[in-house]
Amino acid sequence: MDPSDFYIGIVAELYGPLKSVSQGPEPYATLIQQAGLPALELGCGDGEPLLELRQQGLDVDGVDSSADMLERLQRRADELGIRATVFHQRMEALNLPRRYRTIFLAGPTFTLLPDDATALSALRGIRAHLAEGGTALVPLFTPEPTPAEQIGRVRTAATPDGAELRVSMVAEQRDETARTQTTHLRYELHHGSDSTIEERPWILYWYPQNQFEKLATSAGLAVTAITDPEGKPAPAGATDLVHFRLQAA
Repeated sequence: MDPSDFYIGIVAELYGPLKSVSQGPEPYATLIQQAGLPALELGCGDGEPLLELRQQGLDVDGVDSSADMLERLQRRADELGIRATVFHQRMEALNLPRRYRTIFLAGPTFTLLPDDATALSALRGIRAHLAEGGTALVPLFTPEPTPAEQIGRVRTAATPDGAELRVSMVAEQRDETARTQTTHLRYELHHGSDSTIEERPWILYWYPQNQFEKLATSAGLAVTAITDPEGKPAPAGATDLVHFRLQAA
């Protein structure tokens, strides 16, 4: 499976009910206030925080590689009475009709890109769609190996119609040289006598800070700050979540 197709089918269907963390809109609303409108969320998924930003009246578009996730977003937007403009495109192949003062990812979705060449294409797309003086925010992290006792552990949730949802890790491989971690996940949907079970590899690719800066520079972007989620300067070599702020070089 192409990495950009991970969030389709059963994964998209189970994503919302099994999601353990929600992205609040506040940090991104603040970023947009600082950098300006219009704004673009890359990897907008099923609409968090994009729909909440739209509820605040902010001119924010979205892009995602999963048509299934965008369909969920549009359903939620219709239920909320929100108008949302979203595009079904891969991050590394952006071709949008306008430029943006703010471009951001609301989580480390950039680590789903499979290699440096794809990352460079995505950064070039960001550069091409940044308005003069605009700012891009790219969160990154280095994944930790999953503890052995968590392999096989099942998370469950129930839907209003009585279906049982399950997701579990069945195996994991890590390659420090290739900077990849592949977690094999099993997704299950059980409703009465009907069951759907599918296993998929979830591949994360990480970047040392100096390597990401080289890629950004090659794409015509300058790293203006590297911070932790609270906005404090991140130490060199940090593996926890860090935010790279980029501007046109």
